[in-house]
This record gives sequence, structure tokens and C-alpha cells, in this order.
Amino acid sequence: MDEISGVLAAVLSSGLGGTSIGATRYLVSAIDPLAIGSFRFGIGFLLLLPLTLLRGDRWPERGDWAAAAGLGILFFALFPILFNASLIFTTAARGALALSTLPLLSLVIGAALGAEALTWRKSVGVVLATLGVAVALLSDLTSAPTGAWRGDLLMITAALCMALYGIWSKPLIRRSGPIAFTTMSMAAGAACLILLSCVRGSFAPVAGFGAPQWLAAVYLGAFGAALTFYLWAFALERTTPTRVAISVTVNPITASLVGAYLLDEPLRWNLAAGIVAVFAGIWIATTTGQRGGAERATRQTDPDVTPGSSSDIAAGRRRA
Repeated sequence: MDEISGVLAAVLSSGLGGTSIGATRYLVSAIDPLAIGSFRFGIGFLLLLPLTLLRGDRWPERGDWAAAAGLGILFFALFPILFNASLIFTTAARGALALSTLPLLSLVIGAALGAEALTWRKSVGVVLATLGVAVALLSDLTSAPTGAWRGDLLMITAALCMALYGIWSKPLIRRSGPIAFTTMSMAAGAACLILLSCVRGSFAPVAGFGAPQWLAAVYLGAFGAALTFYLWAFALERTTPTRVAISVTVNPITASLVGAYLLDEPLRWNLAAGIVAVFAGIWIATTTGQRGGAERATRQTDPDVTPGSSSDIAAGRRRA
């Protein structure tokens, strides 16, 4: 059950990430990307902090503080900088496809570091979901500006940051809690972005903000940061980094559907085919291919279940 809830949380997180693109594109005409990131993760931190304190969640141990701060800078500062910079050189469609290399990077790096086993189901699912994104964006991939490869490379580097965060943060999240860890790491990333924004004078245009700009900023902080990345950490606590990462393929699909609803963009056959392929890939990668069976048999055949997990402990208590 934890595995299913983790996958669903990751899919919802990526879906919210897709809806946040509209708010980001709206604000980018008013303030620069550094200031947008400062608002997004600064507001997200301010919303998560009281929730963490009220819940009495377990904060990362003192020995994990440096790692939590470093991962926060990697994910909540460097990642958005690379993400926004990539869109200067390439199109949104090509950028979305480049970001969809995240599950493949997570799969390969996770296997290389021994964080999770490389299975054929996850491999097939990752490839199928990535192809689904390519099919969904087919009509937008043919046109590209000169030097678009620079943006593609920046986006793949951003995906690499995200993959490393997912792999390295998993044991830290398990030792504390998803909300507390996300709050601490988001604080580190937001502080870095705010400092850079102050040095560059990125907050100067805020004096001319009206209600629409503030609403967009609050939406990014509440839904695009606090809720999105809480769900991401919740998912990492319950399933493997690759199974979480594959949900990012939902992001461009959601963005396309929102565009069709709000901007009257046409829905073509390739979008429908891409949606089917993406969810088929997620289903293949997140299931074990077994029908029922005893929990012990599942643990023996599913390499994602590690000794010492909650199910192992519960089984040991029953045997005792």
C-alpha cells in the first residue's frame, strides 16, 4: 500500500508541477527567474515551517544538517536556475523532453550507486514513458532556434541535479520525515536564491506588482513549492527514486492539457497517444508483474524491497 501511495503522490506532484508552468511564464515578464525562484521557495518554506512545527515532525539529525542543506541548494537553487536558463536557448517542448530524461538518469545512476536494482520492467517502463512524452510533443519538436542544443544540455543537467537529489535524499528522509526534511532543504535553497536576487537587484520590479502578480507568486509558493515538493518527498519515503522520477513524464502532459483548456490550443491525436504511452510506462515501471502471492514471495522476487523495511519488520514480529 505504501508503494502505491508513493507512486500516486509522485504523479500528483508532477501534475502540479505542470500547472505551475503557466504561473512561471506569467511572472517571467515582470521579474527575472532568480526572483521567481525566491518567491516560489521562500513562500513554500514559510508555509511548510508552521505545519512541521504543529505536527511535531522529527527534524533531520544534527549530523544530517550539512547534507540536507547541500541537497537543498542542489534541488531548490541550482535546479531552477538551470531549468530557467535552458528555456532561453531552447523551446518549451524540447525542454520538456530533455527533462523527461530524469527517470532514465535516476535508473542508471541508482543502479551504479547501488541505490536500487536495475530490472527489466523499470527499464521498459522508463523508455515507454519517455517515448510517450516525445509523441505528445511531436508537433512542437520540429522547429528549434539556432543553438537549441545548449538549452537541451542545460535541461539535462537540471534533470541530473533532480536525479541525484532523489537518490541521495531518500535515506535522509527516512531518518527524519518528509515535511521536516523538505522544509529544511527548501530553506537552504530559498536562502541561496534570495541572496543572489538581492545582489543582482532582482526584487526592484516588485514595487510595481498588482493583484495578478501577487496571486501568481502565492500560487507558485503554495502549490508549486510547498505542496508539490512535500508530495515528492512523501513519495521518496515510500518507493524507489526511479519510480518517483518516472512520474515527471506527467508534467508536460499536464501542461499541454492546461494549455488546451485555458488557451484553446488544439488537442491532436499525438497528445492522446502520448498520454496512453506515459501512463502505460508508469504502470509497467511501478508494478512487479506478480498476481497476489504471499508477502514473503514478493520480498524474495522484488529487488526494490530491501531488508529491514517496515514490511520485513512486521513479518518478523508475526513469525515471533
